[in-house]
Amino acid sequence: MKKGSLIVVSGPSGAGKGTVCDAFLGAHGEIAYSISATTRAPREGEQDGVNYYFLSRAEFERMIDNGELLEWAEVYGNYYGTPLKKIEERLARGEDILLEIDTQGALNVQKKFPDGVYVFILPPSFDELEKRLRGRGTDSEAVVARRLAAAAGEIAAAKQYAYTIVNDKVENAVRTLSAIVAAEHARTRNNLEKIEEMIKGV
Repeated sequence: MKKGSLIVVSGPSGAGKGTVCDAFLGAHGEIAYSISATTRAPREGEQDGVNYYFLSRAEFERMIDNGELLEWAEVYGNYYGTPLKKIEERLARGEDILLEIDTQGALNVQKKFPDGVYVFILPPSFDELEKRLRGRGTDSEAVVARRLAAAAGEIAAAKQYAYTIVNDKVENAVRTLSAIVAAEHARTRNNLEKIEEMIKGV
């Protein structure tokens, strides 16, 4: 069976990567979403097992010790990580999986899944990034300042991704992401079994 593709999407807080990913998944029901685990508190409207697996620090550290995470990082004082078992099971079944994670985690995933599809979401400008962060109304001034300070380093990491999408309009970003995934499916390395099958049938 043809293995699925791991699609990894990152970007600075406020770039709109979550909105782009949600719209992309809505247009591609065949692609699974990898739910991350975190120790941060749920935001309004978020549900355990839907948006994240919300864990205590003790539970998360147990998963670290048992090697149950594909990647993990501590960001803004909270742990974030990706449960490994579900990723492996879905890829083996031929499912494509979308993984939305921070740059630190994504660069760690690259070491284990070098053939993954790595996409970085950029805001149209730094001014727009600041506007979006303040427009949320969910973070304190200190948190906004901290996210803005971290954004420059996160954006620099985009150079290590295969693709970069400027999120000026969500529909445009989704269209580009869809094109990237379609192109990856057409890569020769992802169709070697089909090629060999055709050769044998000649």
